Amino acid sequence: MSTNQHAASATPDVRIAGTGLFTPPNKITNEELVEAYNGFVAKWNADNAPAIEAGDVEPLQPSSADFVEKASGIKSRYVMDKTGILDIERMAPYLPARPDDEISILAEMAVSAARDALKAADLTPQDIDGVICAASNLQRAYPAIAVEIQAALGIDNGFAFDMNVACASAAFGIETALGLIRAGSCRILMVNPEICTAHLNFRNRDSHFIFGDVATAVILERTDEAPRGEAWDILGTRLKTMYSNNIRNNFGFLNHTERPTGEAADAQSSPTTDKLFIQEGRKVFKDVVPWVSNLITEHLNDMAIAPASLKRMWLHQANLSMNEFIARKVLGRDATPQEAPVVLDEYANTSSAGSIIAFHQHRADCAIGDLGVISGFGAGYSAGSVIVRRTF
Repeated sequence: MSTNQHAASATPDVRIAGTGLFTPPNKITNEELVEAYNGFVAKWNADNAPAIEAGDVEPLQPSSADFVEKASGIKSRYVMDKTGILDIERMAPYLPARPDDEISILAEMAVSAARDALKAADLTPQDIDGVICAASNLQRAYPAIAVEIQAALGIDNGFAFDMNVACASAAFGIETALGLIRAGSCRILMVNPEICTAHLNFRNRDSHFIFGDVATAVILERTDEAPRGEAWDILGTRLKTMYSNNIRNNFGFLNHTERPTGEAADAQSSPTTDKLFIQEGRKVFKDVVPWVSNLITEHLNDMAIAPASLKRMWLHQANLSMNEFIARKVLGRDATPQEAPVVLDEYANTSSAGSIIAFHQHRADCAIGDLGVISGFGAGYSAGSVIVRRTF
């Protein structure tokens, strides 16, 4: 286990100046998703009827929209491609490869969210010194998606790089930006483009409903910059990691080297489903709820902030019950919908972007001086706590 416990300042020197959100144009309801899944189940059971009757394999079980909502709190999700996911012969998004001289789909999403954030912060690309692309899955190793975003936005100077800390990537990205600004950079753009549906097995009853697609952006700057509108000082950050296999994605560049000798090489073959997202949901719940609750509580205590002082908790949007339990443990009582806003009912789990969507959409009613915590947590295990206060 490792923990960052020192990123706090008596006088806040870094603030959030603006946020942005890109929402894909396609929406899939639980009813649509379950209809496709049950169609696949019926076909699979029919195709495998002899083996099922012989007792060699177990029949697949259908699902229901009620089960999905009860298990997760999710009612719908936004996706980059709807047709491929709902096609029972495919059950995966169809996102054709683009020529290398065209902007990649992940960068395109991030650029849209970034422009939204720049507008909100009353800034131009020339005001940005660095770009961090922090996401759970990047579509290639290099050139970095962040550098592509930098070029697409027209940020002529500075630097850009990618980072991946799974669902906690935004919290880790904020902490990284904070360090860069303290080291001399003026402003950092941190983006979280997530095409989570591309690493999801839609033939798995226990997880096919979990993820959606989205992109978010956060602009961070020094607090001595002249205020231009709404701003949130970062009072302190805390990061924590602990190794666990309970959430895992094994798809990577080494997969094609695993073929037995003599097997025909096919660079275009699809990855096997066991290389995609898998989790032990109950184990994750049991481990993560107390772990993250303690992280936030200890962070607040060390900064002499009473949990009752929090106006808002913008938590990672993975599972409704998980968020309710974490908020209850931190506050010592049930949180109201205003105190711990939910966006996963509409967006589903969007990995690193979830807490930023919640912050983006549910802070307008906060007054100057109000306190809140942004927290992302997920595979690794990894978790982050960012305590903020509205100052403008």
